[in-house]
Order: sequence, then structure tokens, then C-alpha cells
Amino acid sequence: MTYLRKYGNSPFTTAVIHGGPGAPGEMASVARELSSFTGILEPLQTKASIEGQIKELKSILKEHGALPVNLIGFSWGATLSFIFAALHPQLVKKLILVGSGPYEQRYATNVTSTRISRLGQEDWDDYRSLDGVLNNSTAKNKNEAFCSLGKLMSKADTYDPLPHDAELIKYNYDVFKSVWGEAHQLRSSGELLKLGTKVRCPVVAIHGDYDPHPFNGVKEPLSGVLKDFRFILLEKCGHRPWIEREAKEKFYELLEDEIHKHVL
Repeated sequence: MTYLRKYGNSPFTTAVIHGGPGAPGEMASVARELSSFTGILEPLQTKASIEGQIKELKSILKEHGALPVNLIGFSWGATLSFIFAALHPQLVKKLILVGSGPYEQRYATNVTSTRISRLGQEDWDDYRSLDGVLNNSTAKNKNEAFCSLGKLMSKADTYDPLPHDAELIKYNYDVFKSVWGEAHQLRSSGELLKLGTKVRCPVVAIHGDYDPHPFNGVKEPLSGVLKDFRFILLEKCGHRPWIEREAKEKFYELLEDEIHKHVL
């Protein structure tokens, strides 16, 4: 497996960090779009721990990036980028959080129920079946079930999606389970939010109003710990702004504007 894809030409000022964990590749279309005006790195996270993914990202950025870089993190990638910017502030020029998960546990309690409430009966039956496979210690096809569940949740996450290709390379449930277990503990303990006191760069959060991850779980906690923080809510927009009919154009305009501030 290739651990890095490059788009555009050097210098590589910006990196896009995918969600999951354990589901690399879906930021490819964003990387291609942004590469029209600056070099873009797309690291593909493979390690089964937060520490491992931080070290992996640091190695890639130091070898290939025009440091300090802009980090655009999506979903889990937003959380990972937030942690990275706290631990390695000298390597990050700007942090852009897209569709981030909540930074306090109290905001996360209804994410799954919101998603399930958007499923029809057939999809709900599929969800229960796939969830059963993932919670069965003897099941052998967990990566396939994880892939199918991801596609199902994507349907619940979108408001009015354009035709698109997810471009995911490979699903790895073991990476997801291990990393997400650590991330849940980090958030529940309050340590995740505390890391915000170590972030030195400007931070911009972009969030869809239809995203099942509640925007207040990003806006309110981070407003209290970050020195330079802005929050932008996109209307008629789900978890992935770049595939939303009503929000795609505005999303890319925002990204280009934010990156250009630190490229020119």
C-alpha cells in the first residue's frame, strides 16, 4: 500500500487528512481540486494507534511538506490534525477542521441515533446485521462489513449529494477499532479538549448543518480553548461538503481563500 499521494507541483504547502480511522483515500477529490493552485499531500494513515498515526504523519510531512504546512482534516482526520497541531505546533501553519467530531463527550451521545433515525427499514435491517458482524469476535469478514457499514452511514450523513466516487482504497476494521477506542477515551477524559491550549496556529472549522455530528460540539468547546478560532456553518450540507449539491462550491471557495492567505 502506498502511504502518500501527491497532487500538483512542489512546494507542497498543504496536506489533506482523511477520516475513518481505517478508511483512507476519500480526500482524493479534494486534493485534486486544491492542487490547481498549490501542491497537496494526501497521507494515508495505516497505524493502529493515535501515537503511531501522529508519528506516521510527522514523518511524511517532514520529508515531503513545505513546513510549516496547512492541515485540512476531515472527520477523524480533523481530530488527528488537532492532536498533531498541539503536539507539533512548529509544523502547522493553519488548521482547517472539516466535519469534525465533537470535542466533549456530552455532545457525542446522539450521533449514532441521529444517523439511524435517517435510515429506512431496509437500511436499518442492514445496519443491525452489519453491526452484529462487527461485534462478533469470531467473524472473519469484518473489513467487508466495515466497508458496507461505512457506505450505509454515508447515506445517512448526506443532505443532497452529487454523483460521486468515494475513492476509498481499503477498509481496515482493526485500525478503526483500536484508534477509535483510544480517541473515545481521550475525549471522555477531557484530555482531547485540553490539548487545544497547546495549539498555536489559526484554526478554522467548517461544518454542515445536516452533519449528524452536532456543530455545537465543535464550536462551543473550541471557542473556549483556542486563541485564534473561527467557525463556519454551511447550510443544506451534510458530513462531506465536497459532495453536497448546495455547499460544494462555497466549500471550495472557503478552502482556497484560507490556503491562499498562507501561500501568497
